[in-house]
Amino acid sequence: MNFAAQLFYSSYLSERLERLYSPRLALKDSEENDPFWQREELHLGPSQPGASYKCCPISNGTVGRRPTLIEPERLKDFGEEELLNGDVKVYDTKVVGGPEIMLMDPPKTRRVSEFRIVPRPPAQYLRFEDISAAAFRIQSGIQKTPCTYSRLSKQYGMEIYLKKEHLHYTGSVKERGVLYLLTSLTQEQQRKGVIVATDCNFSMAVAHHAVELKIPMFVIMPSCVSSPRLRIYRDYGAMVISYGSTGHDSQNHARHLAKENGYLYVEEDESAAYLAGLGTVGMEIYEQVPKLDAVVVPAAGQYGLLAGTAAAIKHLNSQTLVIGVEPEGFPLLLQSLKTDSPVKDMHSNPNKKLYGDLMERSLGVNTFQLSKKLVDKVITVSEEDSLVAMLRFQEFERSTVDTEGAMGLAAILAGQLPELRGKRVAVVVSSANMELELVRQCVDRALVLDDRVSKFSVQLGEWPGDMAKLLDVLSREDVRLLDVCHRRHGDKSDLFKAKVECVVETRDKSQSAQLRKTLSDRYPSIFWLDR
Repeated sequence: MNFAAQLFYSSYLSERLERLYSPRLALKDSEENDPFWQREELHLGPSQPGASYKCCPISNGTVGRRPTLIEPERLKDFGEEELLNGDVKVYDTKVVGGPEIMLMDPPKTRRVSEFRIVPRPPAQYLRFEDISAAAFRIQSGIQKTPCTYSRLSKQYGMEIYLKKEHLHYTGSVKERGVLYLLTSLTQEQQRKGVIVATDCNFSMAVAHHAVELKIPMFVIMPSCVSSPRLRIYRDYGAMVISYGSTGHDSQNHARHLAKENGYLYVEEDESAAYLAGLGTVGMEIYEQVPKLDAVVVPAAGQYGLLAGTAAAIKHLNSQTLVIGVEPEGFPLLLQSLKTDSPVKDMHSNPNKKLYGDLMERSLGVNTFQLSKKLVDKVITVSEEDSLVAMLRFQEFERSTVDTEGAMGLAAILAGQLPELRGKRVAVVVSSANMELELVRQCVDRALVLDDRVSKFSVQLGEWPGDMAKLLDVLSREDVRLLDVCHRRHGDKSDLFKAKVECVVETRDKSQSAQLRKTLSDRYPSIFWLDR
């Protein structure tokens, strides 16, 4: 620093010190001349009794600052002192007492019997809030299936709307409950993985959505499971392991692996999360079909779909009928309602090929209580009616469903719901998982049951043109010849005659009846065979 800068800095510093300490020096001189009791800033009250205080912001004698919370006028209530020549002058102060406290009368004593005990409502196992929460959670992973008007409505005298749950990725409604169940798991359990050991719609839904959620997925299946079914699980992205010769062996092995490795062994049950996910079907039906009169729900296998749908429908509109349909060979819910308790053992052997998800002890206590309280009617349908309903789906709805998915429509086709004529009815189509070869067998059987395929045998002479005349009759009747067998060598009593067996298909029952009449009139020896 040069000399000029040092000189400027010294003059600036002396000026700042003079400004800083000059007010304090002046204050010190004033304190020596005036005693502290004569200073104005310490006098809180007015200078004379009865004099008013100056109306200006004052705080301890300092003008212009924010006043304190203590107001000088309030000090009068405690007395005012003036210090004059050492004498203390005290003014009389009127003490004003507080308001008189009035005691209330003691409460009137009442007897215990006078109190009304209002019982608390019992806790609901499945609430509508749970179903709506499930609908919000799974909306991004589950498509909203259509509920369309069926062309079968005019044929059966009611407005039929089909809720097509078989259009899900795995072909089953159980995807709803499975997705909400998997998303409800903890992050630690999702990290470890899940494992299943039963070949059913539930396991396929678990395999698909677990892989989509990046959850390790393991499938343990017995050797009796067909290769196409195992390929489905592998295509979903699951780790498939074949173990044992029966389902019991694979389930025990799956439980062992789950215990040793920390996997979660998942099987279809009646947990609140699973039922809430299935109950979202009822919410969508109520939104898609206005002024609904009844809902027909299949109840084969696990009964969670029926219980969850009934819980949603009855909450939204208690006047809507909820009807459950189960197979005639396994009426578990119907028997349980008759005995007023869940039936544990059903002494029946349903067709496992047609009802793959049927399992004993599949009706839990909570599901039974929900169905008992909310379901208005439970009916059974025969195996033949379910097969014919499958045929109706293929002809009128251009879709292939399994027997479980067709049970709701089968109840209407069989005429078991006459009270619904003229009503607006929604039918839940729950699933469409059936192997191709079994579908062919079911269609062939359904055509026979529906009097659409007929088989007959007739004896013809060996004259030239007799066979051509029979074929000409069939052609004029506009029937389809499926198979023909011409046997020349018959019994000894039928010499010089040939036996012909034909299998024909007609459009409907009326055409079949007309064909029978025409052939019986022309060939008295005709014999109709039942397939």
